[in-house]
Amino acid sequence: MEEVDTIIIATLRDVGCGFDESVVSLINFSAAMVVEACVRCLRVILPDFNCPASMPEVMSARYRMCSTLANACQELGYQGEIGYQTFLYSSVKEWRKLLMFLLEKLPREAVQAADEPTGARMVLNRRISAELSAAITSSWTPPFCKRHGLVLRKGHWQREGGAGCHGYHSSDVRAPEGTGDISARIPKDVLRYYSSHMRFVPAQPRVRRDVLASLLERNASEVAAQQEWEAEWNTQGLTSRLSEEEYRARKRQRLKKKLTEQLTSSLRQGSASASAALGAASDLQTILNSFTDKLSAGVQGTGSRFQHAEKLQFAKEEEVPMQVEEATEEELQQQREQEVASLQEQLSVLTAQLEALELGRKKFSASMQQMMERELEQGGQNKDEEEAYKVKKKTHDLLPNADENMRKLKELVQGSADRLTKLSAKWEEVRGPLVESEETRLLGEVGRLRSRMKEVADETRQKESLYKQLVTEYEQLSKGQSRVSYTRRILEIVANIQKQKEDIGRSLPTLARYSHSMLHYHFITHVSLALEIS
Repeated sequence: MEEVDTIIIATLRDVGCGFDESVVSLINFSAAMVVEACVRCLRVILPDFNCPASMPEVMSARYRMCSTLANACQELGYQGEIGYQTFLYSSVKEWRKLLMFLLEKLPREAVQAADEPTGARMVLNRRISAELSAAITSSWTPPFCKRHGLVLRKGHWQREGGAGCHGYHSSDVRAPEGTGDISARIPKDVLRYYSSHMRFVPAQPRVRRDVLASLLERNASEVAAQQEWEAEWNTQGLTSRLSEEEYRARKRQRLKKKLTEQLTSSLRQGSASASAALGAASDLQTILNSFTDKLSAGVQGTGSRFQHAEKLQFAKEEEVPMQVEEATEEELQQQREQEVASLQEQLSVLTAQLEALELGRKKFSASMQQMMERELEQGGQNKDEEEAYKVKKKTHDLLPNADENMRKLKELVQGSADRLTKLSAKWEEVRGPLVESEETRLLGEVGRLRSRMKEVADETRQKESLYKQLVTEYEQLSKGQSRVSYTRRILEIVANIQKQKEDIGRSLPTLARYSHSMLHYHFITHVSLALEIS
């Protein structure tokens, strides 16, 4: 039966049942799983069958649903005894019989599709085979009847032939970076560039048909870069015992240093003016600027082939190239001191400007605070004046028709007075019972308090009389007795108690013997009476 259960479960999964991998037999089935399996099978067998695959929580709805399933199975020709109890309270044997019947009723196409492998590769192969079969069996269409190779087939537009094909040409496309991470902080200028100036990806290539190739190339480059980074991290990054951020920063610094050294060494081989400029440069940006100036100067100094030939032809033989005198160490030191002094002077000027700006900022902040306070005060005054203006405007609007407005105002006042009178009468109607109930409650509370006061007064008098009596007894007690007399009295009481205990201990055996003899006597008496009666 285990093999049968395995086949049944595999077929049900192919039909659409989402069972867990841990379910390997019908013993693991529950009523909900059986209902889902039956519903899935009936949907395949009967396309018009409409029933939810999940069992409802209400018991009455479960009964109705299971009764519907039982009727559907009977209409299909199920010979066994079936009802709502078959799905809810039946045994594994009945479930197996029912599921085998439903699987036998499945269409042959569904069974064949369920028997075939469902891997991604097999699905792709089947789709390719279906497309090729459809292309072979379809009628031939002349090229001039197809625009860009498009043809309508089975209600869908498809591309056919090579008319719509073009070369694979990619261009560099850029997309916003870091916008998907909410925690990342992106500068406002970058966000402004992304939202206002950066073109959409489909509009970046010069030719629109190169969009797909550009996206594929961008994705391939990102995948290759990620794979290279993972390989480098697994081989070198893990051995460095650094985090990914630290390793990237270290690699960036090392690359920057190496590039600086190479540019410096290449520029030192140039002219003395470029070397002097590089001596004052300390960062990569200055070196790059010097390198760019050198290249631009070189470009400006270049000429055509005819100009070079003319210069060589008419050059003087006695002309001797000018030699550049190298600066001594003292001159270099003096130049450095002058540069330091000029930089210090610039620093002092910038510091003074910064202090002045800071002072101006503080003044501006104070004035802005004053302006804000004044604005708030002015806003309050504006609100008051607006209210007064509204009142005056309404009054002014009423002046042209003063008599009519006065009459309306009097009617309004009279109506308000009448309404106030009615409300007062209603309030008196409600207020009378409330006052009476409150007075009754207060009178009852006062009565309870008075009775309680009497009880407390009586109890106080009793306590006072008891106190006086105790004071009198205390005064009558002899005050000559000492602690020794009380101790002696306690010892006498203890001795009497010990003596009584010994007397009781001596009397217990005698009492026990007497009780035993009395019981024996009563037993014999009862036995003799019983014999005489019999």
